[in-house]
Amino acid sequence: MTTHTNDIDSAQLPATIRAFLAAHAAREVDAAMRAFAADPLVVDQDETFEGTEQVRHFLTDAGTEFTYTSELVGARRTDDTQRVALIHLEGDFPGGVADLEYAFVLDGDLVSELRIR
Repeated sequence: MTTHTNDIDSAQLPATIRAFLAAHAAREVDAAMRAFAADPLVVDQDETFEGTEQVRHFLTDAGTEFTYTSELVGARRTDDTQRVALIHLEGDFPGGVADLEYAFVLDGDLVSELRIR
């Protein structure tokens, strides 16, 4: 893993982001939705989900066709409102292993935007 000058310990991620990641990994959609602001935006694999209904649908369906484990392996602070969580996945999806960046934009204590890349 590349080290960046703005790397932080994953425990330093805001509680909202840590709660979202735990709920998302456990596929607890209601708990994951509590992390989002009123009008959230999620971008995953070049597909955009806008608003509560579309984001809920994304969280309900994301990855359900596969069995996998996810592990938070690192984090970065981009600026006062942005954090990146580095997630390592292993499972029965094509390729079997993936390292993803979950880039969060915060609005106060809530997530207004999440870009998964």
